[in-house]
Amino acid sequence: MAQSTIEHRETSGTFSLDGGTWDVDNNVWVVGDDQGCVVIDPAHDLDVVADAVGSRTVEKILLTHAHDDHAGLAVEAAGRFGAPIFLHPDEQPLWKLTHSEPAPSFHRLTDGFQLPVGDATLTVIHTPGHSPGSVCFYSQDLEWNGASPVVFSGDTLFQGGPGATGRSYSDFPTIIASITDRLLVLPKDTVVLTGHGDSTTIGAEAPHRQEWIDRGE
Repeated sequence: MAQSTIEHRETSGTFSLDGGTWDVDNNVWVVGDDQGCVVIDPAHDLDVVADAVGSRTVEKILLTHAHDDHAGLAVEAAGRFGAPIFLHPDEQPLWKLTHSEPAPSFHRLTDGFQLPVGDATLTVIHTPGHSPGSVCFYSQDLEWNGASPVVFSGDTLFQGGPGATGRSYSDFPTIIASITDRLLVLPKDTVVLTGHGDSTTIGAEAPHRQEWIDRGE
């Protein structure tokens, strides 16, 4: 079996919530071997996503959360790639802000759930705070630029601190608890592959936890 690898693409569009709209650049991650793959947060431009997928079969569409810049094209992606959507059930209130109906072929992500991807495994880590059902995907098997393990953090943890919590369905103490209890306990060399911006590592972010708390949301 061929080794599973990570493909990255950046797409551009908008994020809308609470009456505001902002321009954003999103990271899209495609994980798999030369036969099949999963797509994490297919944002803004499905042609760009399809370029990363190539001729492979898309087995799953994994959503870190349901904000429209991450999940707005999920139903269209499911139809285009013939793949089921996976989302944490606590994201339903946010999903309904963007989609009038439940996701077709909807599968519930739960904490600790393991998703095989080629010869690798992604483990779901529930990290509420940015949104109630935000999740990260951790893998000891995958490498990014020669470094391993990796965690796909969505909008929970970025280079420089936690994701935003100043909008509906978010909470600053909760995201700090999630990062502290669920992410900062990972190996320090874990590469954090984020939903926006540059990657970082758990070891690079951990020393700044008190600064985040002092800074607040």
